[in-house]
Amino acid sequence: MRGFRNLVSLTYAQKLSLVAALPLVVAVAAIALLVTYESRATAEREIQALERRLIEAKKEELRNYVTQARNGFAYIYGRAAPNDEIAQNLVKQILSAMIYGKDGFFFVYDYEGNNLVSPRQTEFINRNWEGLTDSDGTPVVNEFIRLARQGAGWHSFMWQKPSTGEEAQMIAYVVGLQDWRWVVGTGVFIDDIVATVANARAEVEARVQRTFMYIGGIVLAAVLIVFTSGMLLNIRERRLADAKLKELTQRVFDAQEEERGRVARELHDGISQILVGVRYALDNTRRRLSRGDDDGARDPLDKGIEHLGTAITEVRRISRDLRPGVLDDLGLGPALKALTDDFRERTGIETEFTTVVFRNRLDQDSKIALYRIAQEALTNIERHSGATRVTIDLRGHKKGATMRITDNGRGLRTGPNRSGSGIGLRNMQERIEQLDGSLRILSSRGAQSGTVIEASLPLSHLLPPQEDATPKRKAGS
Repeated sequence: MRGFRNLVSLTYAQKLSLVAALPLVVAVAAIALLVTYESRATAEREIQALERRLIEAKKEELRNYVTQARNGFAYIYGRAAPNDEIAQNLVKQILSAMIYGKDGFFFVYDYEGNNLVSPRQTEFINRNWEGLTDSDGTPVVNEFIRLARQGAGWHSFMWQKPSTGEEAQMIAYVVGLQDWRWVVGTGVFIDDIVATVANARAEVEARVQRTFMYIGGIVLAAVLIVFTSGMLLNIRERRLADAKLKELTQRVFDAQEEERGRVARELHDGISQILVGVRYALDNTRRRLSRGDDDGARDPLDKGIEHLGTAITEVRRISRDLRPGVLDDLGLGPALKALTDDFRERTGIETEFTTVVFRNRLDQDSKIALYRIAQEALTNIERHSGATRVTIDLRGHKKGATMRITDNGRGLRTGPNRSGSGIGLRNMQERIEQLDGSLRILSSRGAQSGTVIEASLPLSHLLPPQEDATPKRKAGS
């Protein structure tokens, strides 16, 4: 559990490096295991093929030796009787003289297991070896007799080398002289073949280990490269993120100050002046009442009441701009309708709002975002476009919801002079991207000038029909 908590508490850079390096290590490990398995399997097949070829060569050599020996005494055996002891002794002398190499010799046993010829190991002669086995328990003499009765055959077993006295593996080839009931054969030791095969396997194992070391070095280098790249990328991204965060923070502060300045200007230029007029009217009324001029006090009192109503209207307008209550109470459609009506009355620009009712199904964040985008767009149209007609269309569809704002103004400026409206467009873009939506802006200049702003939200921001997307407001709130 502690290891899991340590894994979870890794830094972002460490997690990024781990995610990047782990698949690489797993893939290379799988490749290394596959290469090792295939290399060993291929090498083992080649070694086994080499061993078979060498053994077949030894067997062929043994066959030739026995064939030559039999040709050497064939003229004697062919004319002798089954019990011709003179002929048998001549053949024994001939086979006893046939020695080759350091350990090569011919041996003869009869079918009862008695040794008749063993020139390099004379202690075997004239003794019965029926039931003799090697150190591994493999029958030796009995197998010679069985093969001889069948005519001929090969047999492999462990035997003591005459030259060194050490035990080694031997392959023997025997033939049967059926008239004399003899087993005649010779054998060769294949310890050289065993050593060759062992050396080949050791070489293969060394080659596999070298391959593992090479792959391990490559993996280590790759992991280091991934780790270094991840660290450099993380440092770079962190610096960019810090810069963007500072920029965003500054923009938030600027937006707050701009909004405060706008509210302060409206309070000073609008409500403050109106309230000054109300105070003047009330003072005028009080002076006239103090002089007993009741009829003269009525006119300034009416003007004060009128100015006070205007101030109340201005307060409501400013409050609606900051946070429209109709957006929370009735939804986005009525809020946009009130916004366009106010825009038309204030600017004199012909403004039309259309919508397809989809039962207030947008979530709260989406309603606020679309309302602010419409508010920003209308502000830009009033300040920069010179348009005479604006249309706003809001509708829901199978893919989500779309709001389209169109004007017939001059279109967007290009180049360094468009910074004034660029901040507003960037605010729109950021608002819609926060909700995984998209913002398209189409603009043209000339005879067919105008701008189209289309904000689209995905279906995930539409609530089910039975869910109330707008929280109920308390009375007086």
